[in-house]
Amino acid sequence: MSVNVEKLTMELDTFGLVIDGDSMQEKLVELCITYRLKEGEIVEEWIAFSHSQRQVSLTMENLDIFEHEKLSKRPVKAQHRAPIQNLNTLEDLVQADEEEADLLDSYSTPGRAASQKRALTTPENRLSKKGSNARSPRLLFSPASFSPSATPSQKYASRTNRGEVVASFGTVRGAVWHGSGGQSVSVKLLTAPDKSITEPFKYMFQKLYDIREVLNCKIEDLGLSLTDRHHIESFRPVAIPTQESVTFLGQVACDSNGKLNAKSVMLQGDLEHSVGLQVPVDLSELKEYSLFPGQVVALEGINSTGRCITASLLHEAVPLPFHSPTTEFKEEEVELEGLEQQMVVVACGPYTTSDSFTFDPMMDLIDAINRDQPDVCILLGPFVDCKHEQIEKCQLTVPFQDVFKRCMKGIVEGTRGSGSHLVFVPSLRDVHHDFVYPQPPFRGYEPAKEDKGRVHFVSDPCTLDINGVVFGVTATDVLMHMSAEEINSSLGGSDRFTRILKHILTQRSYYPLYPPAEEMNIDYECFQKYAQLPVTPPRRPYRYFRRELDVLGCTCINPGRLTKGQVGGSYGRLFVQKQRSGESQRRTPCLAAQVLKI
Repeated sequence: MSVNVEKLTMELDTFGLVIDGDSMQEKLVELCITYRLKEGEIVEEWIAFSHSQRQVSLTMENLDIFEHEKLSKRPVKAQHRAPIQNLNTLEDLVQADEEEADLLDSYSTPGRAASQKRALTTPENRLSKKGSNARSPRLLFSPASFSPSATPSQKYASRTNRGEVVASFGTVRGAVWHGSGGQSVSVKLLTAPDKSITEPFKYMFQKLYDIREVLNCKIEDLGLSLTDRHHIESFRPVAIPTQESVTFLGQVACDSNGKLNAKSVMLQGDLEHSVGLQVPVDLSELKEYSLFPGQVVALEGINSTGRCITASLLHEAVPLPFHSPTTEFKEEEVELEGLEQQMVVVACGPYTTSDSFTFDPMMDLIDAINRDQPDVCILLGPFVDCKHEQIEKCQLTVPFQDVFKRCMKGIVEGTRGSGSHLVFVPSLRDVHHDFVYPQPPFRGYEPAKEDKGRVHFVSDPCTLDINGVVFGVTATDVLMHMSAEEINSSLGGSDRFTRILKHILTQRSYYPLYPPAEEMNIDYECFQKYAQLPVTPPRRPYRYFRRELDVLGCTCINPGRLTKGQVGGSYGRLFVQKQRSGESQRRTPCLAAQVLKI
């Protein structure tokens, strides 16, 4: 910038100040250029400094003090520079440039337009206007703009088991895993809006009395089903002595804060029969049992002293009936009977490796979705994982909500060409979302107009109806939590995961464990309303295996996590088809399922 010496002299003269010598004049001009101040601005700064120092005179020594005490602490005006571009903005600029060129072509002759057209791509790889609307997801991310380390994970990039099938069930017609791209697919919540979480809610206001009421209602409700199933005439109080074999109703508990074992089992009675009292249970006479804290059971046995129940028979609860559409939905169900099988992809976060924020695993999943074109993709969190190394060390340079929006934009726009319906389920590990169970749906991201019909944000847990097939979905690792607490004694050596899956269905709850794991924050009032199984779902995503529970008529599958630390994980895919109303025998709607390495 240039400095007018005459104007500077006039500004100083206004306040009765005179420049003494060329050296002082050069010093003032230097200060104006260095700190980008105009002639009037530097004079105003000097007057303010002079008054603060009790009217000091304008000398070379005082100018040095003025620069050190005043100007050096003043923020320098930023020069006008071209904005820094990233992959997002560069792609927008290229697209705008193409649109401008197309507009200019409309005012030119065909020959002239062809000669002036800028060749942005080779003729063999020319991008069509239709293709420009579905940009590559890799252009929708700029990790360098919000992460100090945008280097891809070396361990993930060097994996050798890509696409390997690690578990499978059934056979695919034609041996081809390919969907119809979401054509004629209906995705909705099974339960009514008043029985589903669709909006954020207030939590952390529950009282111990309310928690007790919820747990007691659970015991009473399951007690009714136990009475009907096992033809029990009545229940006896758990703490009243009896010399004959009777039936007791209650909830399994532990006598301490430690892990449950065969010597620490307690039975907590309900309020109606036992006023909530707890009594130890002797399991020595039971040949087979499988118990966990919070499980509602009916025990047959003797309590000769009123201080210990010697159990001789264990009655477990029964699962709910299957979904039976009401009259108002029967016409819709008839229309769905003629539909072919639907392909569903299920993936669970995190969608980045623990040492990088480049979202490479998520992009690989998007490529698989665009290749297979499934009808529905159920994507469970976390999307912004609170256990990521850079998040734990507070190294991100943008808010978590902005990272989530970029992630949603990449998935939605990146799969636009496939036409697949996207169902987003939150997780307690999503650092930007409410840390409470049950969780409300994600908020803060609004899909584009052309994507609104295929993007669905649901709660955790939720029960979905996809073309007449019921899906029970939760991102919470309840299977692992229950596996750490369950005790059993079995002569046949039954599978632990199969036992726990049966417990979840028979206890009719998405999270029947009580007390919950330390990482769980449960609001029990909302838990009672929204986290109970309304029906027995034919499918439920759980651990990286597949179990078909023939007795319960239910197929259970979990895709595993898409990433595990710095290495790749797995995802699942399956074909389902609604059972026709004329079929008398109950069969699973899951025709085939696979778990694959990403």
